[in-house]
Amino acid sequence: MVNRMQFYIDGAWIDPAVANAMRTVNPATAEEMYEVALGSKADVDKAVIAARRAFENFSQSTREQRIRLLANIIDIYKGRAKEIGDAISDEIGAPLQMAEQMQSSSAIGHLTTTLNVLKTYSFEGRIGGAVVVREPIGVVGMITPWNWPMSQIACKVGPALAAGCTMILKPSEFAPTCALIFAEILHEAGLPKGVFNLVNGLGPDVGAAMSEHRDIDMISFTGSTRAGVDVASRAATTVKRVSQELGGKSPYVVLDDADLEKAVGGCVETIFLNSGQSCDAPSRLIVPKSRMSEVAEIAKKKADTYKVGHPRAADTHMGPVVNRGQWHKIQALIQTGIEEGATVVIGGLGLPGGTEKGFYVRPTIFADVTNGMTIAREEIFGPVLAIIGAEDEHDAVRTANDTPYGLAAYVFSASTERARHVGRLIRAGNVYLQGASLDRAAPFGGYKQSGNGREWGRFGLEDYLEVKSIAVPIER
Repeated sequence: MVNRMQFYIDGAWIDPAVANAMRTVNPATAEEMYEVALGSKADVDKAVIAARRAFENFSQSTREQRIRLLANIIDIYKGRAKEIGDAISDEIGAPLQMAEQMQSSSAIGHLTTTLNVLKTYSFEGRIGGAVVVREPIGVVGMITPWNWPMSQIACKVGPALAAGCTMILKPSEFAPTCALIFAEILHEAGLPKGVFNLVNGLGPDVGAAMSEHRDIDMISFTGSTRAGVDVASRAATTVKRVSQELGGKSPYVVLDDADLEKAVGGCVETIFLNSGQSCDAPSRLIVPKSRMSEVAEIAKKKADTYKVGHPRAADTHMGPVVNRGQWHKIQALIQTGIEEGATVVIGGLGLPGGTEKGFYVRPTIFADVTNGMTIAREEIFGPVLAIIGAEDEHDAVRTANDTPYGLAAYVFSASTERARHVGRLIRAGNVYLQGASLDRAAPFGGYKQSGNGREWGRFGLEDYLEVKSIAVPIER
């Protein structure tokens, strides 16, 4: 039985300093499921004291000790992966198969990648007469989102442990259960007390207290750009390191020589994955303007194959969005798209056919969108695609870069060399050519208002390390 009414601090489950809780809602039914405790600054203070005390010893642990811990964590996680997938499906509405095979299993991928990096990473080197040492940064505050909850926890906790840091995690209040199970996994794996601490709560309470805390050395945050600005502003008073993976409005550029069926179909599949609730989702499909109607028809045909329904139904392709607030935000942006003159190709306002309750959104595609429209500027974070016409390759690149975001970009061409050339011109931290996937050992992160710092692999580990130069006298 998962313990949702206590926090994991200093190796034990303890009651909140002040009794407070919220009820989680199943997005598929709009019905309440269970209560989850909410923390306060007092709980954060307790967790920080524990993490600070544990850092003294854990920062001096050996590579071999940390390798054994990560290996134990991976082995135990595998035995509970299905349970975690079930919880994610219930709390965010992801189809069960996707929650188990992509959401839950992604954590194993990130932890395994981190383990492999740790085995060979050089924490010490020499530059001239100086010894350059990479040391754990200290106590880390981690704030993770609801859309890929376990993936984001693993790609922060894994490298922090590998570096020798201690930490406090605040998972999303909308998807708390997988984090609580993960705390149980870490405890069973033999993590020393105080190394990992978990405090559930709201951003303005627990998140703000962590960001401002003078004894937290680093904040690793994944979430919206708006919230990221607030975190960075609060963290600035203590000059702590802030690593952020924020919002996106990613372009999917289809060049004039591309196979339209394959390229457009791939875009529709990617934007509708996880009900459009992925930070790197390709929400702007940029195509040759002369082929707008052809592209719209292909996209409509592909979207027509998507079955929206209960996450536990075997034939469901897309479940609901996470909560009522998100549903209303998406509906308002769809309405704005209609009012600003975009053409609704498929979908639109209201619940999909066959659904009467829950936070389901009709898979929606707009054509004849200009890059100045609201639906092309704002992150919708739902299953809504905007098709934008470009005059030529130069115009496509200009349009792709005409955004305050820069997390991801996608390029399709008959020529991989041409796609690579265009990809290099787009200001984004991650570029996917011809439908390729990103290796978990490669760095993940954004340009501009999509954040700073990098996660995954060696780059993720280095985010949790400080660099020290030690001048050594030259022997004569």
